Amino acid sequence: MSTSSYFRSRTTRPRGKDHTQAHAHALDRTPLTPSDTDPSYAPSEDSEGTGTGAGAGAEVVGFVDPFPDFLWMTTEEPHRSRRMAILRAHPEVRKLMGPTPLTFPIVLLVLSTQLILAYWLRSTHPLSPLFLLTAYTLGGTLNQNTFLAIHEITHNLAFRSIRANKLLAIVANFAIGVPYAMAFKGYHIEHHKFLGEDGIDTDLPSRIEAIVLNNVAGKTFFATFQLLFYALRPGFIRSQKPTIWHGINFLAVLSFDAVLVHFLGWNALVYLLISSFFAGSLHPCAAHFIAEHYLMSEVQDGTPQALAQETTSYYGWLNLLCYNVYPSLIPQVGYHNEHHDFPSIPWTRLPELRRIASEFYEPLPAHKSWPYVTYKFITDPNVGMWSRAKRTSRGEKLDERVWVDMARGGGGEEISEAESSDVGKGMEEAVQRGYASD
Repeated sequence: MSTSSYFRSRTTRPRGKDHTQAHAHALDRTPLTPSDTDPSYAPSEDSEGTGTGAGAGAEVVGFVDPFPDFLWMTTEEPHRSRRMAILRAHPEVRKLMGPTPLTFPIVLLVLSTQLILAYWLRSTHPLSPLFLLTAYTLGGTLNQNTFLAIHEITHNLAFRSIRANKLLAIVANFAIGVPYAMAFKGYHIEHHKFLGEDGIDTDLPSRIEAIVLNNVAGKTFFATFQLLFYALRPGFIRSQKPTIWHGINFLAVLSFDAVLVHFLGWNALVYLLISSFFAGSLHPCAAHFIAEHYLMSEVQDGTPQALAQETTSYYGWLNLLCYNVYPSLIPQVGYHNEHHDFPSIPWTRLPELRRIASEFYEPLPAHKSWPYVTYKFITDPNVGMWSRAKRTSRGEKLDERVWVDMARGGGGEEISEAESSDVGKGMEEAVQRGYASD
């Protein structure tokens, strides 16, 4: 079966309001359009349709919509099938799975450093240049480290025990000042399992967000207050049922805040809160929130890269601050394709995964600069809140040969059924730890 038979993903979303063309590709089915899933969607009057039928690849000329839609996918997310292809080609990557002992001491080091800085600034006015500069440069970087540590611990990669990981996540949460670690765990695991699924993956912006923030001012507001959106959006889209761990998290962090204020004063807590704000705002490291899943790379329709574009890695030097390169002070977030492919591999071993399976990762789009990602997101009219891939369900399964063909430059070999049992075990191991909650 040829690789091209798996590309059924593109629909009628132009990449920006200045575009006058949109492409629809199909082979034996009508492509999914926004109006199929959102009755409120109404394309502009000069839209001429998308072209359907076997082998349709018709160009739509003159489609100008002031509200471009998301990229609606009919295929599943790309990571399951690529994981399978990598496990078949490189079964040795199974040895990389499991917790790393380095996360625990780094969490304690970062938390201790933040408390020392909070003590140092306890008598400094929160609006003074010294306070704000320290909170941005040091506090913002350290609390971004903490956000990513909690992300790493969410995948149970600090200890073997799930309970120990949860307790460490709560301890790490002390540096943030607001209890969120246990709520994040539930939403983030769903983000992995149901990547891009509308109504489940709360990392996706809603349609109202995309309409209201579809301009430079709106995108600047979003980039500045990203944490506010990530905190409030789940309540409107998919609320969680509280568990005992949510309560423990809530009481532990608020108790820590009370003790901090009692001994060091309110300025110490304000320092942690402002550091958290800067960590998720216009900070160089905060750009990873946008870089990971917004569609910003130029890809050719009908290629594996087009199927893979909803997740993008970054391999630049800022990874030294973000659990991305060993030895590092923050968890592996830049290697994001690698992380989604193998959520049970810790941050210290993701570079090794990329080295072993380089033929699967080097052809994929990657960011060269996190600060440039933020700049482009805000200023480029062809990039914005609409630049996300969505799907209405799990989607049609992708065959692993899509990635085998890409890795070998076309002409992928037939898959040996004799290897299926080992690959099946590897597939289970690859997500078992990373997705476990209890």
